[in-house]
Amino acid sequence: MANFKLTISDKKGKSLTKELKENDANPFVGLNIGNEIDAALVGLSGKMKITGGSDKSGVPMRSDIHGGARKYVLLSKGVGLNDAEKGQRFRKLVRGTTISEEIYQINCRYDGEIKIEKVEEETKADSAKKEVKDSPKKADSAKKEVKDSPKKADSAKKEVKDSPKKA
Repeated sequence: MANFKLTISDKKGKSLTKELKENDANPFVGLNIGNEIDAALVGLSGKMKITGGSDKSGVPMRSDIHGGARKYVLLSKGVGLNDAEKGQRFRKLVRGTTISEEIYQINCRYDGEIKIEKVEEETKADSAKKEVKDSPKKADSAKKEVKDSPKKADSAKKEVKDSPKKA
């Protein structure tokens, strides 16, 4: 029962994120960083190359560590280590090169060009415009509720005064 978030990038800098669940994700289990796979698995034509990934806690995959387990490794540069001065080494937690069910995100490089549909962008823009138009109405209804709230508070005070006291 593997679930992955697949991030696909092309050479022009565009990226696309797909969420793969169960049967769609199973072909990726057991692959290594650097393997090429058919892009038809995610609805594209051509090939994709796996370039990395991370697990659900953010531990990065590293291509020079064999297997799929998490390991503490002494690093001086590369994936999993931000900045190290000359001669410095750090022991960091990284994950191996093999994709397992514990992997959360897989990064891929696509050979072709990713075409983002303009229809999706237009619908997002239209929904944003509708929210802006509706916001004054929401603000007016909020003002009415504020005006009504003192009346509600007064009626609640009367109910408390009218209620019989228990001895």
